[in-house]
Amino acid sequence: MNSKEKEQSLKLAEHYFRDNNYSFAQIILDKVIKIDPINSKANELLSYIYGNLGKFDHSFEFMKVACSQSNCSPEALYYFGSAQLKKGLFDQAIESFKQSISKGGEFFEALHNLATAQAHIGDLKSAINNYQKCLRFGNLSHELFYNIARIFDDLKQYEDAIAYYDKALGIKPDYAAAWSNKGLTLHELKRFDEAIAHYDKALDLNPDYAESWSNKGLTLHELKRFDEAIAHYDKALDLKPDYAEGWSNKAVTLHALKRFDEAIAHYDKALDLKPDYAEGWSNKGVTLHELKCYVEAITHYDKALSLKPDHHEASWNKSLSMLLHGDFERGLPLYESRWQVAKVSEIAGKRLFDKPTWLGKESLQHKTILLYGEQGFGDFIQFCRYGKLVADLGAKVILEVPKPLAGLMKALDGISQLVIKGEELPFIDYQCPLLSLPLALKTTLSNILANASYLAADPNKVAKWKLKLGERSKKRIGLVWSSMSSFKDDSKRSLMLIDLIKALPPERFEYICLQKELKDCDREFFESYKNIRFFGNELEDFSDTAALIENLDLVISTCTSVPHLSAALGKQTWILLSYVPDWRWLLGRDDSPWYPAVKLYRQLAIGDWSSVLNKVNLDLNGG
Repeated sequence: MNSKEKEQSLKLAEHYFRDNNYSFAQIILDKVIKIDPINSKANELLSYIYGNLGKFDHSFEFMKVACSQSNCSPEALYYFGSAQLKKGLFDQAIESFKQSISKGGEFFEALHNLATAQAHIGDLKSAINNYQKCLRFGNLSHELFYNIARIFDDLKQYEDAIAYYDKALGIKPDYAAAWSNKGLTLHELKRFDEAIAHYDKALDLNPDYAESWSNKGLTLHELKRFDEAIAHYDKALDLKPDYAEGWSNKAVTLHALKRFDEAIAHYDKALDLKPDYAEGWSNKGVTLHELKCYVEAITHYDKALSLKPDHHEASWNKSLSMLLHGDFERGLPLYESRWQVAKVSEIAGKRLFDKPTWLGKESLQHKTILLYGEQGFGDFIQFCRYGKLVADLGAKVILEVPKPLAGLMKALDGISQLVIKGEELPFIDYQCPLLSLPLALKTTLSNILANASYLAADPNKVAKWKLKLGERSKKRIGLVWSSMSSFKDDSKRSLMLIDLIKALPPERFEYICLQKELKDCDREFFESYKNIRFFGNELEDFSDTAALIENLDLVISTCTSVPHLSAALGKQTWILLSYVPDWRWLLGRDDSPWYPAVKLYRQLAIGDWSSVLNKVNLDLNGG
């Protein structure tokens, strides 16, 4: 067969193909392939034939040969890219679509599928750019608007996402997926009631929509309506038993209910269904951490990170397990991932500056650096000690202080200037959050700056509180038993006053409440119990609390800001800790490398305050 005969054969085969006479076309094409195995047109036509016959593996192999030739048509490249996309070969599909577009000019289908492939590999900016190019073709379908909305969701541009969901719903008002996913977007914006209304609309349209039942469960979880959330997850799983995300979502709520063993079983089910589910591996690690299975937890975080290297929440969780073990060398660098975890950085109070963050690399000689707080008052008190070490490097140190701590920080060693948070900041060369200073200054367990005391109370206020307390007839003990903050694991640092007093010998000591406020659950009992003195709003700020503490002999507290203050003043301090404590208290010891004056009392089981209080009672009674 010469070239002219080959050309005529290909034209005839194409004629038969277009008439759907695949058998005659295939006979002719097989003859061409026999003498010219890499003929682009013959392989392309055979690929189409096998594709139309449902023999997709054969179709894929012929198109692979066709597209390996320089004279391959843009249509073939598009077809090949679509096949690669279906097979999950996203990088190869992207290359095929790009070649198709370069040969044949931009056309809707190629741009749309290119954007879809780019979205799969996380190239979200390219994906949104190509989806929006599709809008120029006038093919304004509800699917296109929906796809654009999903990308804006992934980019956390939630208002833009809502606008495009609304465009999709404007074309197709009964589009259940758009109602449900817009609900998730409203959830991210903390517009929970609106989110629930959108899930309900989706479920009115499609009562068997498992994903929407599960999504509503997520929002009910955020509203702490845990039992309702569980019921919605169960409905989702009844409808779709192989729904890995539904099993994992239910596990998260079981964790919140402290039903840890059940949570583990649900994570295992999710991971059996979807072994590459990075979020499932990371979330199971969190539950293993709560069960003190720290080595297993770290293994699970590592698995999540192997599947998704930018899984910042897994890095953050791994850092907490490492730091709790005292592995500061590896844990502190990972602790910086808190700024990439939306929920954590929101709690920490992420800040944006036009000056670089100092993490120990640049010289600070003759430079000005701003140190500022994050997270809670206790964190500020614990880590403000590093101001002196930064000053020792030759820096002028400006400390931004929350107003309640300002009076206490006036005499802090190494600080050149205090600025109240919210006031205008002076010129600086660098800035650093306080909890990044241990990393910047290469902190290990052996070199923690653990002065006996590094804060001091105002002598005038100490005298005022001495007068207010009156003549001392017995030793005085300051008490803190609960937190008033919105800390999500409040049970870890709060107990009932009615339980605490069982540990307190009533006649041997004078008890002083160091809390400014009382929870409603304690108020009625407190008003009837006369053995604890309460000063409430007379404690105007932390300088008052510090002065009051200086008039005491001992402070007993759960893990709130007060024991940090007490220990930083050098006052003997007993801290009551949950089964899995905050990382700074480490494991398996009753002292603290951070504070020489601290003694730690640890739960022996989850939620077991009785063992802690029994030991406190024993020690108060002389052991």
